[in-house]
Amino acid sequence: MPRANDAPAGQRAVFDALLDARDTYGAKKLILEDQERNPLSYTDLIRAAFALGGKIAGFTDKGERVAVMLPSSSAVVVTFFALHAFGRVPTMLNFTSGLRNLKSACRTARIKTVLTSRRFIDQGKLDDLIDALSPDYAIIYLEDVRARIGLADKAKAALAGALPRRFRAPCSPSDPGVILFTSGSFGAPRGVMLSQGNLTANAEQIAAHIDLDPDWVMFNPLPTFHCFGLTAGVLLPLLTGMKAFEYPSPLHVKQIPPLIRDSKASILLATDTFVNQYARAAEPGDLSALRFVVCGAERVRDETHNLVAERFGGVPLLEGYGATEASPVIAVNKPNGNKRGTVGPLLPGMTARIEPVEGIEGGGLLHVQGPNVMMGYLNEAGDVEPPVGGWHDTGDVVEIDQDGYVHIKGRVKRFAKIGGEMVSLTAAEELAAGVWPDARHAVISMPDAKKGERLVLVTDRLDAQVAPLVAHAQTVGAPELAVPRRILRVPEVPVLGTGKTDYVAIQRMAETDRAA
Repeated sequence: MPRANDAPAGQRAVFDALLDARDTYGAKKLILEDQERNPLSYTDLIRAAFALGGKIAGFTDKGERVAVMLPSSSAVVVTFFALHAFGRVPTMLNFTSGLRNLKSACRTARIKTVLTSRRFIDQGKLDDLIDALSPDYAIIYLEDVRARIGLADKAKAALAGALPRRFRAPCSPSDPGVILFTSGSFGAPRGVMLSQGNLTANAEQIAAHIDLDPDWVMFNPLPTFHCFGLTAGVLLPLLTGMKAFEYPSPLHVKQIPPLIRDSKASILLATDTFVNQYARAAEPGDLSALRFVVCGAERVRDETHNLVAERFGGVPLLEGYGATEASPVIAVNKPNGNKRGTVGPLLPGMTARIEPVEGIEGGGLLHVQGPNVMMGYLNEAGDVEPPVGGWHDTGDVVEIDQDGYVHIKGRVKRFAKIGGEMVSLTAAEELAAGVWPDARHAVISMPDAKKGERLVLVTDRLDAQVAPLVAHAQTVGAPELAVPRRILRVPEVPVLGTGKTDYVAIQRMAETDRAA
């Protein structure tokens, strides 16, 4: 039986939603800043979008899918809106995914042009990547485009900024809004087409779910090629009057905590991995002014909850849950309704359907429907294949309690069949985290001649042994089958650019180790 959360959100075109926010919060309000510390107002952003977009329109076609390969910054936000102002479709490339995945993404999306920055390529040491893409795609550097913006262009942009609805390309909520690619945690990334209405609806759903103050500052170190970073880190603050502070890399563990303090950030977006590292590196006062922290993309460990609570005066850490296919937020805890161990209630406007999974008790496979659910996946021909009936199969096994809070049991792919019993690999990881909370762990399954499959723990805890796992499992009442009997100790557990565990790389490591 489908379970619905009421108050469905409306849908708007992306650029129109930005203009509505300008009208609501004031054209001169400062709403965008990055590490260069040159804040932009709504007027500045809109004028810059028209100036840059006008030049991009000169070498692209209406409706063209244009690739963007930039870090989180004011530049990527201006570029995103510049493409929308002239009816192009931003296609956000994950520059951490490797050349093979990048080429696949460009082929799937039918890309002809890649927008990037010389400074970014130099600092990121990505010259080899660009050299490999150059024969097949036009690589356009924003520095060169800006250099060609003359007085006439600026004058036209100023006029367009004064009358933006007259000058922006006609658009509707049903038009393509962005192409993103799934994380590839468990396999090859898939191209996802989100409509403009999907994106704006998700921002509205979040704003209806959590009370937000236009005077707050959202600190976003997550990449905009990740839907969490794009929707929650860019669109949500800009469309609700909050300043969006963009930072180019979540990996700068020592630089980010003092910048959170200096930027007067109210909300931090991150993953469990990064929040844990920031909390350890931060000095007293760096994070204490935060109203709350929102974590997504991976499960939040109790150790991270405790660390933030103990060191920073009880700053709430809100765990949420989403999928690129849902723009991405599906559920999230609230500051005044934060239930640890869950990902919170469903957002307004979402309907959930839970289907039983053979061999798994206490939950089922989650399907979701709502205004934020994607237009569809891109097939090999670059066309969009919509989800059947508007329902997205998340691939996650969940349980929704009587209060409406969602408990994630694990992905369907993250269950192993051992001796005829279904065992959660996520639960096995939690056992390891309970024994060694300061380390990072991943559990995978491998074929076993006797029991069908067996569990392998991959950990950066170099003295990890099976005996403490067995003892802890007995203490907490976990089944013996959930204890990994093989341990692979590594200097570092692989993660993706988004902070998610890279299970594809981990599986490869374990197979290589077994063959050695």
